Amino acid sequence: MKLLKNSLYIVSTPIGNLSDLSFRAIDTLKSVDLVAVEDSRVTGKLFKNYNIKNKFFIYNNFNENRKYLDLLEKLIDGIDIALVSDAGTPNISDPGYKIISESRKSGINIVSIPGPCSIVAALSISGLPASRFFYEGFLPKKKGRKKRFEFLSLVDSTIVILESPLRVNKTLNDILNFMGNRIVALCKEITKIHENVKFGYVNDIINEENMKYKGEYIILIANEKHEL
Repeated sequence: MKLLKNSLYIVSTPIGNLSDLSFRAIDTLKSVDLVAVEDSRVTGKLFKNYNIKNKFFIYNNFNENRKYLDLLEKLIDGIDIALVSDAGTPNISDPGYKIISESRKSGINIVSIPGPCSIVAALSISGLPASRFFYEGFLPKKKGRKKRFEFLSLVDSTIVILESPLRVNKTLNDILNFMGNRIVALCKEITKIHENVKFGYVNDIINEENMKYKGEYIILIANEKHEL
């Protein structure tokens, strides 16, 4: 694969099913000089599956504010770098903003290698309108949480929330308490073996027996006018 020199490649990786890595992504990850990764153990499994061999540079939420300068210096020196997250697309609720922003300011060429995105995947199978949507990402755990729900209650489109299994039940109850009995799609483990979507009024999903919250969740909330 012929690369554009002095470039930063933003490479999407599988969100669960390793077969979802694109041919272009494989070629890029094999061809660049360096791959910036969140966790070498996670990306290492992906590389082993596709027989990709390359050098890793650890770049994650814990060191981003320090390490972006090292990456930027390498890019300025003409090194081609691919940026990946553990799953999905970098910079979408994942590390990447700092190096992408500073690369843009410095005139570095930035190339998108698109692919799996949990947000789009969840929207596509949710059964809710997806022509317009509002991406909230992760909600505050405590401070400012009530204000965010008060704001979200005014949004006139499908709302997308990412959530930990430890807080799914709390978030569903907060939706009911602050936004009313909205229709929601509770998407679990998208593209994985235990992929599942619970669809209906939030009160019914809360009251469903034997609900065990394990895995990764995306909660989609319909606007208040939407009905079954």
